[in-house]
Amino acid sequence: MTQALSASDETALTEAAAALKRGGLVAFPTDTVYGIGAKYDDRRAVRRLYAVKARPLEKAIPILVGALSDMEGLTASFPAAAQALTEAFWPGALTLVLPRSAKVPAVVAPGVTVAVRMPAHQWLLALLQTVGPLAVSSANRSGQAPALSAEAARAALGNRIDLIIDTSLASGAKPSTIADCSVHPPAVLREGPVTVAQLRAALRETG
Repeated sequence: MTQALSASDETALTEAAAALKRGGLVAFPTDTVYGIGAKYDDRRAVRRLYAVKARPLEKAIPILVGALSDMEGLTASFPAAAQALTEAFWPGALTLVLPRSAKVPAVVAPGVTVAVRMPAHQWLLALLQTVGPLAVSSANRSGQAPALSAEAARAALGNRIDLIIDTSLASGAKPSTIADCSVHPPAVLREGPVTVAQLRAALRETG
């Protein structure tokens, strides 16, 4: 049976890190919607994540990072536009699509790009800084609405995961904005909390 812990529980961070390090799947709050994560370089755990969500294998899974230094092993290059957007919006609800490093397993990113984000969520950042980058998708079955609470995540995923971290999440939260910085100029693939106008303003400031 899936274990549940409050994010305010002093053991929650340790338990989540331990579960992830042994190949488990953990559902947790983010600054957008509830997510389900696995160590990005644990191929078996990532395949299990796909299976739990019934997610098509050709659909890449974004990677969340706890520090900019984590980007070195994930991306083959870091264009000036991406640098400007990270400075303006990270940590935050902006996912960047970048050229994929060969170090990123194909099961996470089967194409030539990888999607990366640094979330603005204190508890999750602490987890990422403890265990390293995580492959994270929304905590729902593929094609369903994203979960906005631990209860919704449990209803969607049942006992197919190892641990759920329970905390409140603002109602009306929505998935992050996605900007493709592997092309020039960057292309907005999905508008979310960070608007197209805000992206354009940040890019104009870089010249």
